[in-house]
Amino acid sequence: MSELYFSLTDKPSFLDGFARVLDLSGSLNIYNDSQCEEEADIKALRSDWEAIGKDLGAAIESEKQRRESSPKE
Repeated sequence: MSELYFSLTDKPSFLDGFARVLDLSGSLNIYNDSQCEEEADIKALRSDWEAIGKDLGAAIESEKQRRESSPKE
């Protein structure tokens, strides 16, 4: 996935949000649906682990930079 995280709900624009205020029947609600619950779970878990991997990578890089810039003992 190219997004930072997977979400079961759509990310509406400003106009979509405004239209939803007027949509009393809820017909404009769009979800990122999957074929079955297992597929949705797999997508969500994959997204969670991708986010964890990115966070760990950023933390490792930050620590490398901190160690390189600190004076040697």
